[in-house]
Amino acid sequence: MNAHTPVTIIMIEDDEGHARLIERNIRRSGVNNEIVPFSNGTEALKYLFGGDGTAVHHKGRALLILLDLNLPDTSGIEILRQIKDNQYLKATPVVVLTTTDDSQEIKRCYELGCNVYITKPVNYESFANAIRQLGLFFSVMQVPASP
Repeated sequence: MNAHTPVTIIMIEDDEGHARLIERNIRRSGVNNEIVPFSNGTEALKYLFGGDGTAVHHKGRALLILLDLNLPDTSGIEILRQIKDNQYLKATPVVVLTTTDDSQEIKRCYELGCNVYITKPVNYESFANAIRQLGLFFSVMQVPASP
């Protein structure tokens, strides 16, 4: 697996306006990777974990997850926990996007393993910086071989 595996961006965001804004910001910061959008947690989890619930079909794939915490059907915190508990997904970078800047919630997300926490409405500059940092991250990112 080399560093040239294109990273697929999974965007889990139920607000269509926010989703469009985020996508526009990603494109503006020069990232042309495929974006797979989900407007609820159930569909996103089905995609991430697959029919058998193991997520083995993502083994060796490079993903980045943009995760809204306030979803209509399931909590983003719970999705984050499941991602980080999974042997095939735990190395996947997760950017948490949310409207709350509650310090307890932020602390919880970092404890669970999120990489970046961005408060909405997304400030373009801070978002672009985060994407750029992740871009650097992507350019050197090796997909870890799962045990």
